[in-house]
Amino acid sequence: MSRLHEFQELFHQIQIAWEKDEQTVLVILTDVKGSAYRLPGTKMLMTSGGTMVGTISGGCLEADLYEWATKVFENRKPMTLKYDLSDTEIWSLGIGCKGDLEILFLPIFPQDGTWKKVEKHLAYEESFTLIIDMENGQTKVLQEMNSKLHNDTDLPIELIEYAEAIYMKQTRAEVIEHQNKRYYMDVVKPSEKLIVAGAGKDAVPLVELAYKAGFSVTVLDTRSNLNNLQHFPHAKHITSAIENLSDSQLNHSWWLIMNHHMEKDEVSLKYAIESNPRYIGVLGPIYRTNEMLNNIGYSINSAPIHSPVGLDLGAESMDEVAISIISELMCLRADRTPQYLHGKGKIHV
Repeated sequence: MSRLHEFQELFHQIQIAWEKDEQTVLVILTDVKGSAYRLPGTKMLMTSGGTMVGTISGGCLEADLYEWATKVFENRKPMTLKYDLSDTEIWSLGIGCKGDLEILFLPIFPQDGTWKKVEKHLAYEESFTLIIDMENGQTKVLQEMNSKLHNDTDLPIELIEYAEAIYMKQTRAEVIEHQNKRYYMDVVKPSEKLIVAGAGKDAVPLVELAYKAGFSVTVLDTRSNLNNLQHFPHAKHITSAIENLSDSQLNHSWWLIMNHHMEKDEVSLKYAIESNPRYIGVLGPIYRTNEMLNNIGYSINSAPIHSPVGLDLGAESMDEVAISIISELMCLRADRTPQYLHGKGKIHV
């Protein structure tokens, strides 16, 4: 599975390159065996103008990847490449990850209607499944319709059925073999919605870190002098009073309650509880949260409420508190229990 907002940024850079009449190649990590920096589904953009956006190896392979991309700029044909990073005699880089990687270099062209579909789904933050023939690079897009995948392609029915079976549960992209052909299959889904109730100074590093961690962030605060693009460049902004929002507008979201104002926090907390939330984190001590819950007629068990919010990292400054809170969100999103990585042979599940 790929996060939609990461794909959005890549596609924005692709359009910039097209405007400059540059060649564009999507570099996709399709398979990993052993240890690797990123998981299957990770994408980079490389352009004939020398631009590289994204990362697959954390900096170890990118220069070499670009050299291969130049060949694709020239012949305009897809290419698959395998890296055995355990072979230190070849790489002599002291690479920390010793896995086997498979990389697809996929040229994409503005006249290809498939990418127009991708552009639309990304713009409207709609889920879709990307299927790529690994041999010839032919790319198909399956759109979600009523929890099913709408198929107007010539793909084998077995592939469509498999795509529907994994649509709701795929956690990483994968390569499927069918009739002696290999297909890359990637479910692209919108990022988890995070609502930050409060636009104070401590929300600034938190919102930025949440964005970097892959959340789609909305700041909820009526103070437009604080809740704006200048303070939160990577967030959406709601400056209407929470009482004026539609009942379903923020349903199924993750919430952080941090207005630093008892009455505002109570209003936000009540709305969050009644919006079928996936998570509610409340800043401040538990006795304050319990007092607010009592005032609005709910209890700590009325919703997935976490108070005090964050992991116990010894955080003190605003930046440290942001790290503590986003660390907790990442653990819950990945269904992990926070613990040391020390001694683990495998990092990714």
